[in-house]
Parts: sequence; structure tokens; C-alpha cells
Amino acid sequence: MNPAHPASNTENTDLPPDSQTARQENSNKKAPPRKARKPNARAQGADKAQTGDIAAIEPPANLAFSATLNPSPGGSEQIESAPKRRQRSRRAKRGVSADKTAPAEQAGVGQTADPSDGEKSAEAQFDNVQKSKGRSALPKNVPDLPSEPEPDSPGTQSSTTAEAKPKSKANKGKPSAKTAKSGKSKGQDLPDGQEKAENIAHASKKRMLISVLPGEQVEVALAEDGQLLEYYLDMLHQCKLKGNIYKGTVHNIDANLQAAFVNYGTGKNGFLQIDEIHPEYWLNPHEPAKGQKFPPIQKVLKTGQEILVQVVKEPTGNKGAFLTTWLSLAGRFLVLTPGQEQIGVSRKVTDEAERNRLREMINGIDPGSGLGVIVRTVSAGTTKTNLKNDLLYLKRLWKDIRKKATEVSAPALIHQEPGLSERAVRDYLTEDVAEIWVDNDEEAAKVRNLAALLFPRKKDLVHLQSDFRQSIWDRFNLRRQLDQIYAREVIMPSGGRLVFDQTEALMAIDINSGKISGKGNFEAMAFKTNMEAAQAIARQLRLRDIGGQVVIDFIEMRDKAHIAEVEKCLRQAMKSDRARHDVGRMSSFGLLELVRQRMGSSALSITFEPCALCAGTGLRRNLEWQAIQAMRDLRRKLQGHSQVKFVYQCSAELGLYLLNNKREALRDMERDYEKTIEIAIQP
Repeated sequence: MNPAHPASNTENTDLPPDSQTARQENSNKKAPPRKARKPNARAQGADKAQTGDIAAIEPPANLAFSATLNPSPGGSEQIESAPKRRQRSRRAKRGVSADKTAPAEQAGVGQTADPSDGEKSAEAQFDNVQKSKGRSALPKNVPDLPSEPEPDSPGTQSSTTAEAKPKSKANKGKPSAKTAKSGKSKGQDLPDGQEKAENIAHASKKRMLISVLPGEQVEVALAEDGQLLEYYLDMLHQCKLKGNIYKGTVHNIDANLQAAFVNYGTGKNGFLQIDEIHPEYWLNPHEPAKGQKFPPIQKVLKTGQEILVQVVKEPTGNKGAFLTTWLSLAGRFLVLTPGQEQIGVSRKVTDEAERNRLREMINGIDPGSGLGVIVRTVSAGTTKTNLKNDLLYLKRLWKDIRKKATEVSAPALIHQEPGLSERAVRDYLTEDVAEIWVDNDEEAAKVRNLAALLFPRKKDLVHLQSDFRQSIWDRFNLRRQLDQIYAREVIMPSGGRLVFDQTEALMAIDINSGKISGKGNFEAMAFKTNMEAAQAIARQLRLRDIGGQVVIDFIEMRDKAHIAEVEKCLRQAMKSDRARHDVGRMSSFGLLELVRQRMGSSALSITFEPCALCAGTGLRRNLEWQAIQAMRDLRRKLQGHSQVKFVYQCSAELGLYLLNNKREALRDMERDYEKTIEIAIQP
């Protein structure tokens, strides 16, 4: 190495061995010619210092070129080739005076200096700082150096920028205040439990809220960041049937429907289809006819036959409950299926690695003869011990059900599902739920005991809402969202409106742009409103528990990319729905169809009843039409009335309308029939 070339000496001393090897390999490559650049003051001063206004210093014999490290604007080092230095030196000779190069001459060969104050270059300062700390001049995490800087990257920069960049590089790798506070820096792995706890702590807070009116009703809601996600209601005067197991008798068989009506002791007979009848209840073994999946129901069942049935769907309106003989018992982690020797994992567990893990665990557990199990969605991440304990509990429960079924006579209740609060903790309490709030002491104690069995490490999971001045819904600002569940119209944040209309066959949802119509481009407005509506509709379907066929009338869009984006948004929003569903495609008229499974008795079906005036249509005849019909009725009755005074009874609203708007017509009637008419208000 040439001792008269301090820049080369410094580079090879401070570079790590790997970088030196890369330099030796790159030295054999000939640098491509560079475009001539307009000289700047700093470059001219540096080159004059290297050449001394005489000639460029020749590179050492053992290297094809030497390099000077200049900090780049991004803080990474750039290598300057010897041909480039010679070109810049020749340019510097043509237009730079000696007084401007004095600071550079004082700085020494291979270093640059600010012409204003003659301070050391950023590279020299960076090297001195690193050496004072006992480190090499270059940090160890310097990337592989290129053989030549990119054509667009500047070769020099001002001293202010050059000094600032190495400081940021010197601090590279040190955790910031925010990172240090969290205890996790880049590239540092935390234990699984600690990392999981930190993720939950930094994630949005999800709450389960349980409101109880003793002896009357129970409400359960799931909310996240002040937004209502799910809502369930039980009114205790309406007994909950779904999930209950009854011993019933076949009341009659309809061969046309291929279904039986079963009396199970709750008033209306339940509906049992042929495909919901377990073969063990068949009177005689039958092979289905060619092209048919099941034998005729009249050949496998008879009137008066006793069977065990389970309610799958609550009775609605004039329809009875939907029944099945394929029984299932739900636990926390498993679902026991008597009579079905199958072992599987819930389809809602989408992670393939987790599905394989659960499948391996459950394959090592024998449920017993004639029994099957399905691993529930909440089992993700659980242990084999939890699965075994849950299976033992379900097998004991099934044993008790079989014993009771042989002791009682039909119709009778054999097994009843727990209350709403217990079901909510069993089915809906997951790891991401940070808090449970209950506004009743006794119910809070039950929930606390059940939650302690599921999550023993979460000591402060259940909280009691004891402030009598406000309800639990007002405390968390959910009252307005609860009221929207029962409203026909839902106002969206942007001003658009959703209108829900239930018919006998389907639920129709109309989207109106509302306040934002006519502003700016129509296509952009329609796309924005439809995207917001897709999110809101998926949420309202869950909250209202709307089942069956749903038709959505989106604002018509012409851009096919916008249509596809709205469909994708709706499907993505529906993924969090627990109910089975199928979303169709949007038609050219903006209509989109979907079907959704009804989970149970919704809050609307429990709290609403048909209007006595409109009989559930939502419309009635106006007062003018009612008044005309009343006048016709009066004329008919006055003709056959013999007394002088006639009393006509009607509602208060109609009576006031007759007296205020039809007084002259009433006086004409009194003159024509020579009788006195009196309008009486019905009590």
C-alpha cells in the first residue's frame, strides 16, 4: 500500500475483512466512463488539494483504482473511482483560484472541507467519533459496497447535510424512546406469551356487555372501539327453544311435503323433514328408490311414534319450530354428535396449519362407540387436555339425557340449553375480549365463575357496573346504536341512508345517497356510498339477525372495477358473521342477492308485533277515505232509524275529522232525514 495515499490507507484499515475482499474483487473491474459534470466549489477545492495544481495523484500499482468514502444523502457510503477524480481534477484546474482551495489543503489529501469555516469533513468527524468509542470507523452493518456509485447519486454535498447523516447512522440500531418503552426493538424477538400480551394490549379493546333485568330479560352485546358488533336478547316470558331436546310424538305425516309434524309439548307442532330423521327411528330398513336419496317418509315413520328431537330453528310467525333427530351437544371446545361417528374440525378454522394441529390432537381421542365430535372455532390454540376434559363433560351429559328419556313420557323436555349469559360466555368469549361488564350482582358472580374456568389467568376479566345513575349502554355510548337496530332507516356517517323493508319472502335493503347526492362526480359519489353501505349492511344483518333471502339495491355504477370492489368489500365484511351465508354477484341493475342463516330469535322478532290498524303492512287508509266511508254508513243507517236522535260511534281521530271537515255534509244529512246526528268517541 502506498503510504503517501492516506485515504487508501484509512479505508483498508477501517473496513471489515468482508468489505476488503469485496474491494479486491471489484478492483479488477474497469469503471465505465462517466458523464462530465459541472464543477462545484467543494469538489474543486477537494480535487485541488489532491493534485496541488500540478497533476493528479496516480493510483497505487496494486489497485485498479482507489476510493474515497463520501457520505451520501441517505447516510450510506459511496465509493469514488480514480478516473472520476482525475476528471474532476482537470475540471477544477480550469476555473478555481488558489484562495478557495486553502481550506481543503489544510484538511489534507482525501478530505473535504467547508470553504466558509474550514471544519473537518463529515467523514473525518464520523471516524473520530467512532474511534473515540473504541469502534471501527465504519459500523459493522455497512452493506456490501458497490463498485461504482449510481449515475444519479451526487458525489458531494454540503457539510451541514454530510454531518447530519452520519449522526443518524451512528444512532442506527438504537431503540427509539417509543420502542424502548415497549421493550421490543427491531430484530429482537420476545417470548410468545409476552409478545401475545403486548399485541392484545396495543390492539383495539373488545368488550362483552351483559345487562340483566331479574326475572324479565337478558341482553348481551359485543362492542369494539365504541362500535356495536353483535347483539342478543332474551325475554324470559318467551321461552328459548333453540338447542333444547324434547321427547315428542309424531302427530301427523304429510306425504306431499315428505315431512312429519311432531308434538313436543310447546303448543305449535314442530316441522320434521325426511332428511332430518335418523335411520335408528325408521320402522323397517328401506333402500331409497333409484334417483332418490331417502325413502318415502310414510314408510319409515308412523303416527304416534315417540322420538327424540332437537330444535334447530325457533318458531316464527305462523311457522312452527324446525326439528331434527340428528342431535348435537355443544361444549366449550367440542360439539358431541351422538349417532354420527365422525371426527372433524369446524370449517370456520381457516388456518391450514392450525386445522392440521387440531385434527392430530382429536384423532388421538376416542369419543366412544356411536359418538362423533366436531372441534369448534374457539379451540384454536387450545391444548389436548382441554379437549379431553370437554369431551368427558359432554359424554356425561349425553348419558344423563338418555337416562331421562327412558323415564319420562312424551311430550316432555329432556335437556334445556343454558341462559343467554352462560351461552355468551361459552360461545362468544375469546382471547381478544379484554373485559366483561355485568350490571347485576348475581349474574356477575355466575359469569365470573364460568370465565375463571375458561381463562384462569385473567383475574380481572369480569367487572360489575354498579353506577345506578346510568345504564351500561349509556356508559359505553351504545344507546343510539341499539335504537338503530329497531329503526327502518339507518343513517350512515357520510349522510347516506339504508332502508330495510321485510316482506313475506325476503328482506329488501335500499341505499339512498341522502345528503351527499349531487356533490361532485356521480360515479365517485355512488362508489363511496356503496362501499360504506356494504360495511354497514353486513353489520346490520348480524345485529338484526336477518335470515333467508336478502336483496340489496345498490346505487347503480358503470365502472366494473367499482362493482367488483363493492362486492369484495361486502364479502370481506361478511366473513366475521357466525351464520352461514352465500353472497351473489351484482346485476346490471345494481341488485345483489345473498342468503343468510338465521341464528335464533332476533331482537326484532321478540319485541315487535303486527300493528292492529295496518295488520302489519305499515300502511293504512287516509282520513278522507275513512270519512267518506263513515258518511256512506251514516246515510244507510239513518234510512232505517226511527228515532229523532242518532248516535254514531267512531275513533277520536275520525270523529274530529268529521266535525272539522265534514260539518256541512252532516247538516245536510240532518235536514234530509229530519234527524239529529251525534258523533260519539269510542272509549
